[in-house]
Amino acid sequence: MAARSAASTVDWTKIYNGLGLDKTTIQSLQSFRARHTSAINKNSALKATVPQIDLSHYKSVLKDQQAVSLAEKTLKEFKAVDYDVSKWNGVVEAFEGKAVAAAKETVSKISAEETSLQATLSNIQDARPFEDLTVDEVAKARPEITKAVETMVKKGKWSVPGYREKFGEFALM
Repeated sequence: MAARSAASTVDWTKIYNGLGLDKTTIQSLQSFRARHTSAINKNSALKATVPQIDLSHYKSVLKDQQAVSLAEKTLKEFKAVDYDVSKWNGVVEAFEGKAVAAAKETVSKISAEETSLQATLSNIQDARPFEDLTVDEVAKARPEITKAVETMVKKGKWSVPGYREKFGEFALM
């Protein structure tokens, strides 16, 4: 009963939308939820419909009374069997452990990405216009540009390939 009440208190929309899970995890959760709901519905339907057999009708219709009495005896002696599901609990717990580990990994990836995106957004919001930047600030932000320029100077290349085609010739006054 505790499992049933725990399953009903889960806020699925918050899980689907709020945790930022990837598509495969959401699909797995949705299929699990559908299987769980289906199992609960089938279980309640089976509990509600216990078949009643009218053996007196069969006694009046069938010639073989021994078959009817054997069926009646079998039905009276029938007892429902309880199955030991403890061995399946281990399988379910292992699956649950993998699912929880995958969810934690997803949460950590999303948290790291969110932190990175927040830093990027902060940089974008705090950035000055490109025209106001100095050469030293650009070199500090992108050290590979300084290395490329140093390499070009060492090789005696004083012009940037494609610059003249794109911007035209320098006109000195």
